[in-house]
Amino acid sequence: MVARKTVELFARANKQWEPRRRLTVSEWADMNRVLTTESSAEAGPWRTSRAEYQREIMDSIEHWQEVVIMASAQVGKTEFLLNVTGSYIDQEPCPIMHVLPNEDLIQAYSKKRLTPMINNSEVLRKKVGVAKSRDSSNTIEEKSFPGGYVTIVGANAPAGLSSRPVQIVLCDEVDRFPISSGKEGDPIALATARTKTFRHKRRHLFVSTPVDKETSRIYQLYEDSTMEQWCLPCPHCGELQPLRFKDGIVYEHYISESGEIVVTKAEHRCMYCGMLGSEKEWKRGEGAWIARKEHSTRRGFHINQLSSPWSDWREVAKAFLVAKREGVDKLKVFVNTVLGEPWETEKKGVDDKSLAARREYYPYDVPPGVKVITAAVDTQDDRFEIEIKGWGAGKESWGIEYHRIYGNLDSPEIWKQLDEFLCRTWIGEGGREFRIIGACIDSGGHYTKEVYEFTRSRNYRHIYAIKGQGITPKTAKHIPFIYKRSKTQREGAILWSLGVDDGKVKIFDSLNVKEPGPLYCHFPGEEKGYTEEYFLGLTAEAPVYQIIGGQKYKTWKKIRDRNEPFDLAVYNRAVIEILRPNLSLPIERQPNGPKVLPGGGTAMKKRRKQGVSSSI
Repeated sequence: MVARKTVELFARANKQWEPRRRLTVSEWADMNRVLTTESSAEAGPWRTSRAEYQREIMDSIEHWQEVVIMASAQVGKTEFLLNVTGSYIDQEPCPIMHVLPNEDLIQAYSKKRLTPMINNSEVLRKKVGVAKSRDSSNTIEEKSFPGGYVTIVGANAPAGLSSRPVQIVLCDEVDRFPISSGKEGDPIALATARTKTFRHKRRHLFVSTPVDKETSRIYQLYEDSTMEQWCLPCPHCGELQPLRFKDGIVYEHYISESGEIVVTKAEHRCMYCGMLGSEKEWKRGEGAWIARKEHSTRRGFHINQLSSPWSDWREVAKAFLVAKREGVDKLKVFVNTVLGEPWETEKKGVDDKSLAARREYYPYDVPPGVKVITAAVDTQDDRFEIEIKGWGAGKESWGIEYHRIYGNLDSPEIWKQLDEFLCRTWIGEGGREFRIIGACIDSGGHYTKEVYEFTRSRNYRHIYAIKGQGITPKTAKHIPFIYKRSKTQREGAILWSLGVDDGKVKIFDSLNVKEPGPLYCHFPGEEKGYTEEYFLGLTAEAPVYQIIGGQKYKTWKKIRDRNEPFDLAVYNRAVIEILRPNLSLPIERQPNGPKVLPGGGTAMKKRRKQGVSSSI
């Protein structure tokens, strides 16, 4: 009896010295993560089984040097990064770096995501502690713990990316990273270079919703990986396959009397047996990741909202129908954020002859369908080039008039003529008068001061000076179309900075719309200034791809000298993006619009029901 007790005593003592089995990231999260309402719609203990596709993604970081996740919204992308962070803090303390698109996101990410994870996990709270304003080891940007630290940096800050060695690099939303971090080059290359000293222990994790196929970082990384897809078994034949929206989802919907799209049913068609199955039937199956390529160091995953437990197929179908109704801009967002796929711009551009062939007869200056009109002005040394454009639902546009005012821009007289032109009215059906709701005037020529002085006293009429900015080796970053609003120091005029590359993409996409509807461009006849010369200028630039800072980026190249019509199309679109009028409102409720409702009122759409196989 004594001998047995002695053996048991030694066995218990030896257990204290046995190395603790390392938990996988998913096991660690199931045991230690607690979600709160600060960061999750479903508060409570973390459950990997809630979305089983997460398990393999998180656990792969233990065995693969690089992991790529190309995913839609609402699939838990950021949670993958946080779970990896927590697992390493607790089980293998080391230096960890989170890289965000820019420094402005650091505070929100730290306070809303990282800190709640630490504070609501007992094992992490004991190691990291609570942030104190006087404790330099625990700040918004950096949190220390025995054996390592977590630092959060912006991809636009070269000092943060290249300061110290790190073992784990976690890059969030890489498709929104700048082309270059300052003048130092590709931010991903800068960040991953910090891990060289850790050799076999280093880990790189890249997560993002993709944007444009031609320039998407996450798509390029994913293509150079195992290219895995989350597959579910058909509830009828059992064949594993990825859930597809195009040619996969079949839905029924109708348009309510108020114009709302209502989807009543959504199912998925098996690519093998052709049978339809409900969302519950498909999601009940045991899924698996299936690789399409072999790779020695990089594992890649693609997941979309169709597989997410937090999405509903009927809502996905509705989002598609709304996007399709509103035009290519919204359709691109759907493809990126719902399907988790990069958007591919149509390869074939439009030419001057095909656009000129669109010219049509307007019964009035302003044809039916136009809700508001805008103006764009380009300054040349001897003239103003002006285009008046009408806008309808879904940003469908109508050229109203292309006009030139010749003269010496040093003379007050020509500026007076410009003001008179911008003050005039254009007549629509029933004698309705349309005035411009706003205008953008280019300030980048030789008359910058004069443009500022002219617009300053007319800012109340939404007449603004603009300045275009494009991607260059010096800036090396993506500039959104409506980039920045400021005031000129001397004149006090409102100045809008525009990302002209982004704006030109919008115009290019609109010109490629082939049927009247959202984003389609209408043109009147030569008598309104829409001559062959106009269409040559509208198509005077073509998209090209440059390698800047080691990253491919879309820019624009002149193929003809005179490109004023193309620029003016961009400026008119800028007015709409700045003022954002509700183009779905009836005409009489638009700003500066006519006060009489068109005769007969609006015809109510009839309730109709149909079954559709989705196609983008």
